[in-house]
Amino acid sequence: MFRERVAELIHKELGMTICGEADSVEAAMELIAATQPDIAIVDLNLRQSSGLELLRLLKKQENKLPVLVLSMHDEDSYATRVLRAGARGYISKERASSEVIQAIPKVLGGEIYVSEEVKAKLLQQVGKTSDRVGMDLFSDREWEVFRLVGRGLNSREIAKELSLSEVTVTTYRHRIKQKLDYRNAADLYRKAALWVAEQEGLGGGA
Repeated sequence: MFRERVAELIHKELGMTICGEADSVEAAMELIAATQPDIAIVDLNLRQSSGLELLRLLKKQENKLPVLVLSMHDEDSYATRVLRAGARGYISKERASSEVIQAIPKVLGGEIYVSEEVKAKLLQQVGKTSDRVGMDLFSDREWEVFRLVGRGLNSREIAKELSLSEVTVTTYRHRIKQKLDYRNAADLYRKAALWVAEQEGLGGGA
């Protein structure tokens, strides 16, 4: 329903045509190659993968397609990561869908589009890359594994979700524990679950 609403607004307000829709990275890459769109609007949650994987593939292929990311996730935790991965903008789904209409022309014009709150955070981080701590130390894959651990998935389920081997997932889990100085798997599960509950609203409440 959200996707249909966005598509309707884009066509009505900007006079642009929707080239197509895809729910997986593989389908999206095929669609991009076939239609050569001016811009891609990407959700972080895709079937059997994530929008980050799509950004990685576009970057690897040196595809300059502007990408605007829409997500249900908290801007504070996700915006800077998707921008580093190559996206040109980030909008939380909690914001009005009409904000997409404001963002698209700016992204097409070569600008970065994020909320004022995210802009302030990015400015604060300028010159402080050597002080990166916590989750900012993660690679994109480690970050994805940590998020899925927090959602209660085991290594086999994570491997299937990210199209990786269980051995690879185990390696990522070990790296995460080292970087965050967690003593064991129980620490990892508990703290990852707390993080997901806080950032993605999976911990219940009103």
